[in-house]
Amino acid sequence: MARRQKLEKLNQLGLLAFPSTAIKDNDNREVVENFPAYENKILNLSGRLMSLREHGKVSFGHIQDQSGRIQLFIRADNLVETSKYDQTIGYADLDLLDVGDFVQAEGLVVKTRTGEVSLAVTKIKLLTKSLRPLPEKWKGMTNKELAYRRRYLDLLINQDKKDRFIRKSNFWKVIREYLNERGFIEVETPVLESVTGGADAKPFKTHMNSLNQDYFLRISTELFQKRLVGAGYEKVYTIGPNFRNEGMDDEHLPEYYQCEWYWAYVDYRKNMELVRDLMRNIAIKVYGKTKFTSRGMEYDLADDWEEIDYSESIKKRLEIDIFTDSEEKMLAVVKKEGVVLAGAVNRQRLIDNMWKIVRKEIAGPAFLVNVPKFMSPLAKNRQDNLDLTERFQPIIAGSELGNGYSELNDPDEQRARFVEQQSARDAGDEEAQMMDVDYVEMLEYGMPPTSGFGMSERVFWFLENVSGREGTLFPPLRPKKLNPRV
Repeated sequence: MARRQKLEKLNQLGLLAFPSTAIKDNDNREVVENFPAYENKILNLSGRLMSLREHGKVSFGHIQDQSGRIQLFIRADNLVETSKYDQTIGYADLDLLDVGDFVQAEGLVVKTRTGEVSLAVTKIKLLTKSLRPLPEKWKGMTNKELAYRRRYLDLLINQDKKDRFIRKSNFWKVIREYLNERGFIEVETPVLESVTGGADAKPFKTHMNSLNQDYFLRISTELFQKRLVGAGYEKVYTIGPNFRNEGMDDEHLPEYYQCEWYWAYVDYRKNMELVRDLMRNIAIKVYGKTKFTSRGMEYDLADDWEEIDYSESIKKRLEIDIFTDSEEKMLAVVKKEGVVLAGAVNRQRLIDNMWKIVRKEIAGPAFLVNVPKFMSPLAKNRQDNLDLTERFQPIIAGSELGNGYSELNDPDEQRARFVEQQSARDAGDEEAQMMDVDYVEMLEYGMPPTSGFGMSERVFWFLENVSGREGTLFPPLRPKKLNPRV
């Protein structure tokens, strides 16, 4: 009520509460951190008023922009009077401003007697009137769901979280720059697909009215990017959202961003080098370090990356031979380890769950190699062992943070593997891949030896050591009517 009364008073004075123009000469942090370069210079600084306290003829406040805060030093005899022509607010009307308002302040850059870099204000203008008070005690500090639902308040109040998402922007920027510098080109691929593939995942379904056709939201960009390699592009990548209609936990969200690339005329070994160097590049350029702690595990991306054999690691940890032991024996081991199985239970799912048990104990950095063919429907066989594939996955802090391989480009073998996957799907495995006849036809025209790799924003979540929802600006939430009061 009080803020709306002030709004009415501003209207009576002819002062715009929501003008369309503003002046902002510099970021606050730039001025504070480089004070000698700005001392005694007249600047216009703009931001949200975060504090305002009066001491007789002197008032102090802070405005906050994206970069941080700077103090306002306001003396009654220095501030110009209220004017509807200049849209300025004088000292006598300063009480019309509230914490939360956006203001533009013009003045001299100085240091106060306490040594704080400040703007000695001569003119102040209202840019936006805040009609709701900012919460004095932000419950989002302890109530994470409230923080996710009112992310705008969460970021406003917590500069460290705001900085996190600036780092996330830099994370994707560094990846783009790294790939572009090496001759890769960014391409777009469909989000809506009539046949979805490129990964084992349950897709979302939707309907396109103009074609009266059901579609799937993509779970991967793989099959379309490899079509482009068949078309003659040799280095391509995408960065964009993928969708998987599965569970949600600290490491998985149904909607997430992913970078995926395909590189012609190289095998998975060459691609492993690229991945390792890119990870180190991200660490240095985004964080200025290579040592991290994630999920309670310490690792150094500058270390040599160990190679971990898929079947041998399971045999060593769980005493199971994935090629010869029965599914009953595997199921007993999985249950003994406390794993709860959901959906269709088949040999592939049992083996995958056993590997996940082993994986959780690996700090890394490491590469998982020698994954069996029956676990990799799109990967090329190893020439020296046809039961294994030329596949690799980076392992960090007990988790797989990507997937890459030498791509299968034999159309007959690809068709056979699709048939096997489709059979599993028809038997109830909703994560098995679909038969993609058009993709097989592309392979019949020919695709050169190629290696691909995909990594999602989970890499960022791990480097930040936060959950998926904490590392996403607007994570999915169940719709809920909010209390109008914070």
